[in-house]
Amino acid sequence: MRDMVQNHLMQLLCLIAMEAPSMFEADAVRDEKLKVIRALQPVEPHHIVRGQYDANGDKPGYREEAGDPRSFTESYIAMRTEIANWRWAGVPFYLRTGKKLKARASEIVVVFKDLGHSIFPGDEKRHRNILSIQLQPNEGIQLRVTIKEPGPGGMRLVDVPLDMTFADALGPDADDSPDAYERLIMDVIRGNQTLFMRGDEVEAAWAWTDPIIEGWQARGDVPKLYDQGSSGPEDALMLMHREGRRWSEIKA
Repeated sequence: MRDMVQNHLMQLLCLIAMEAPSMFEADAVRDEKLKVIRALQPVEPHHIVRGQYDANGDKPGYREEAGDPRSFTESYIAMRTEIANWRWAGVPFYLRTGKKLKARASEIVVVFKDLGHSIFPGDEKRHRNILSIQLQPNEGIQLRVTIKEPGPGGMRLVDVPLDMTFADALGPDADDSPDAYERLIMDVIRGNQTLFMRGDEVEAAWAWTDPIIEGWQARGDVPKLYDQGSSGPEDALMLMHREGRRWSEIKA
């Protein structure tokens, strides 16, 4: 929670949910991100799942590696939260991060609202347009859309992906792109603070995070164990299933 959610995931959430700034300038961008953080709603305990990877054969578990057999520090967290403003009221945001999972990847998935009605007779399947933004390891964008299957026989709808990876789009130039930390170091040298959190952002982020951590400590919550190389605790799957949703698959 302190390592990944309070900074990394919250920054991704802000970039997706913030309104367009008046200009691409450090304070203008950070003003809009701050509005998102201040609009984040408190998270109910049943909307949070904490996990800790277990020992697996000759692979030590988190507690063995940390040298603390009674450690309650989580190595995985999944949660559901909401943003209380005019644009996002009632829209759930799901955050998930963890160590020793099936694969190492960073992705933002935007599921567009289903219209709930089809004008095509016989089409009972649910179709949803989904935008996936891959941040690591293969940067790119995928848009899953619904099209008519070619050929005779009526209106048959199928879901297909439209892919764009930086490696394919940029060719050899993609290999010369700096990684994330190199970019940050260059921004520091240039005095560009756009991608860095401002002091009031940090304070607002901790004002939202601290009550969650204090709640765990007050209740004596213990992280759920999960297998290394899995997708995390089973409880995280139920967090989505009870709302008729599912996590994007972690592809090894």
